[in-house]
Amino acid sequence: MTVKATRNALTIDVEDYFQVSAFAPHIPRSEWPIRECRVERNVASILAMLDDHDTKATFFTLGWIAERYPGVVREIVANGHELASHGYGHERASDQTPDSFYADINVAKLLLEDLSGCEVKGYRAPSFSIGERNLWAFECLERAGYHYSSSIYPIQHDHYGMPSAPRHAHPIGNLLEIPATTLRFFNRNWPASGGGYFRLMPYGLSRWMIERINRVDNMPAVFYFHPWEVDIEQPRIPGISAKTRFRHYLNIHRMESRLRRLLADFSWTRMDRLFLDQN
Repeated sequence: MTVKATRNALTIDVEDYFQVSAFAPHIPRSEWPIRECRVERNVASILAMLDDHDTKATFFTLGWIAERYPGVVREIVANGHELASHGYGHERASDQTPDSFYADINVAKLLLEDLSGCEVKGYRAPSFSIGERNLWAFECLERAGYHYSSSIYPIQHDHYGMPSAPRHAHPIGNLLEIPATTLRFFNRNWPASGGGYFRLMPYGLSRWMIERINRVDNMPAVFYFHPWEVDIEQPRIPGISAKTRFRHYLNIHRMESRLRRLLADFSWTRMDRLFLDQN
């Protein structure tokens, strides 16, 4: 049975496998330009899958990727999807100073707009790295001309999270923060937004969580995933910990089929159209 009454936001964080934060100790940035880049084929597969289900989405895209693969940006826009910013170099906001963070988000926005010819209104911090200790980032985002952010995950996690943050879209200054979706259950926020959690949990549980958020909380869900999560042939990184290996590679071979079920079971659209009332 499908659940179509509520529109939800489908988002893709456009980065490649070697740019994942957990791989940073194993893959220095100096190696990025010489690594096999698989983002073009993976984004093309995602665009085809979305077209099959007549679905539009928001692509939070790294400036580093856009600069080297401008065709990816143009294909996203040509297919009717929203182009948004994931910053330039996939540096966590929490690891930057206000000046370096502003420079990163500003150059990414200008680059994406120049390549696409469209205004870039949204931003998502790498690894949801805005929290209690760097709320100054919102002033930088507003100064750079963004309209909304999706950078806070209101959960407890070993690498990120702000459990005390609101679970719903809320203004911060003149900016709208749209957090990744959580389910409130047993006095705790549980991740219900995608990524590794979607690969870890049985599909039926993920579906139940989103349906409950739509029906009981009367809220749209904000779901996310990455192009490398549909890439079963991506290179395996040697020397990583068992924990990192588990998180990154778990159930990648099931990801596309689960996404297709998700697209069929729920109604999805772009972030800007859902939260900024743009048609």
